[in-house]
Amino acid sequence: MQPLLRFLKTLSRIPMVVASIALFALMCLTFADVLMRSIFNAPIEAATELIRMGIALIVFAALPVLSAQNGHIAVDLLDGPFRRFSLERVRDALVALVCAVMLWWPAGRIVDLAERARGYGDVTEYLEIPTFYVAYFIAGMTYLTALALLGRAALHIFAPQTLVSQHD
Repeated sequence: MQPLLRFLKTLSRIPMVVASIALFALMCLTFADVLMRSIFNAPIEAATELIRMGIALIVFAALPVLSAQNGHIAVDLLDGPFRRFSLERVRDALVALVCAVMLWWPAGRIVDLAERARGYGDVTEYLEIPTFYVAYFIAGMTYLTALALLGRAALHIFAPQTLVSQHD
């Protein structure tokens, strides 16, 4: 089990590197756009669509990794009662399972929308990049997030010793 978890942890660096590169590219693009707009009164016309795609790339590349690592923001209003009755594992497993199930339907819907965009030939306004590429990426990463959450739920149930709580 440990070698598999180490491999998955190493593999999880790839989407985070992609998200980091996309963030750096967005910072450079925004900086260049502000300079062009302020100094030469000539903004980068395609900046808006590139920023939209970059933000989608950043958010959905990081989503499976953050979900697998339980890196989301959490409100601990009910931690006391769950800790008192030793139900933390059950709660965490159920939350991960419910979130995984809830993500499966929107991912399927996004695939439908990507298919529709591909069928219609939808492209971005300035660069004419087909929009279905981004939609398929979002759908794939949403499916991957659901699978990561299912894996996390399984670990909470069957191998809780492999999970290190970030809140302790």
